[in-house]
Amino acid sequence: MQHKQLNQYANDQTQAYQVRYLKSVDEAALLFGTVAPAQPFLQLAFWQALEQQHAIGLHTGWQISHILLEDAGHPVAFLPLFIKTHHRGEYVFDHSWADAYARHGLNYYPRLVSSVPFTPVTGQRLLLAEGYHIEEVWPTVFDAIQAIATQQQASSWHGLFIDQPLLDFFQTQSNVAIRYHCQFLWRNECYGQFDDFLAALTAKKRKSIKVERQKIIQQGITVQWIEGADICDEDINFFYQCYANTYYVRGQHPYLSREFFGQLVTQMPKQILLIKASRDEQGIAAALFFKDEQTLYGRYWGAVEQVDCLHFEVCYYQGIEYAITQQLQFFDPGTQGEHKLIRGFAPIYTYSVHWLARPEFMQAVQNYCVQEKEYIDN
Repeated sequence: MQHKQLNQYANDQTQAYQVRYLKSVDEAALLFGTVAPAQPFLQLAFWQALEQQHAIGLHTGWQISHILLEDAGHPVAFLPLFIKTHHRGEYVFDHSWADAYARHGLNYYPRLVSSVPFTPVTGQRLLLAEGYHIEEVWPTVFDAIQAIATQQQASSWHGLFIDQPLLDFFQTQSNVAIRYHCQFLWRNECYGQFDDFLAALTAKKRKSIKVERQKIIQQGITVQWIEGADICDEDINFFYQCYANTYYVRGQHPYLSREFFGQLVTQMPKQILLIKASRDEQGIAAALFFKDEQTLYGRYWGAVEQVDCLHFEVCYYQGIEYAITQQLQFFDPGTQGEHKLIRGFAPIYTYSVHWLARPEFMQAVQNYCVQEKEYIDN
């Protein structure tokens, strides 16, 4: 990539800030260290593990070209940016848009994506230094996006799982499309124990959950919570065996490596929880969770044996119990799944923002997003 040419193009658009295109998140370490939110997926250690264990970067379809804005040499804004040649690991699907391009003899790839790879969790996408605001820096950031789109002949830019402040800003912009999605979230209504949570449900839901949990007990399955600092190599090996198996049974290769998870456990243990299910002292399933001061995040799961209701127990009910015990306010169990409704989770909106370089397609996508939201609402 011709970074020098890109920098010159971007800086010609506005003189307020200087633009740098980064090949590594390490180049933005100073800004991360001062403004990164507590959410685990926005920690520098998480991004370093992605890079250092080759989940992203060259030959992965996640080519790095992050945007860093500087003001008189000081970093003031950071937008993660990837040049992508596929959709994997995004969890926002625009295959129909790619098909429309193909029908018109146009290339939809490459495309530009701002997201946390392999992580369908709402969070801050534009990191800002104290005293700087979205509306001030966005014109320069957008110029930089357009510059790299031109240089790479990219069709579009997509900001995935954006937070409320960014959503509020984009709702004032006419040159993008905002897309609404549905996920599910559990809220802790000051429950003292799991039975308090059950008591708040309808009788039908309460009975269903009790039946599912009883099935696990009747099969002699026990469940263990292992905090990050107590996770050993043997635990990581077993978890990875379970995680990888969810891909192998579908004839796919896992997105993430055993070394990636091992590095996370070493570098950010306070934000990791492993839940392990065993029978006769032999592990049969495991799930890896992340956490911050408010929220538990269910992220990766797998099993070496198929057991009825085991996924619900390990990934949902144990997560709820842990959140209650630790007095966490929210539990985000992961993307998709209307089956979560009958297990105490409530639907919420998540959001993405999209810009397409061709005006005729931009208008079509804006119309599509309006119609899609009407469908979701109904």
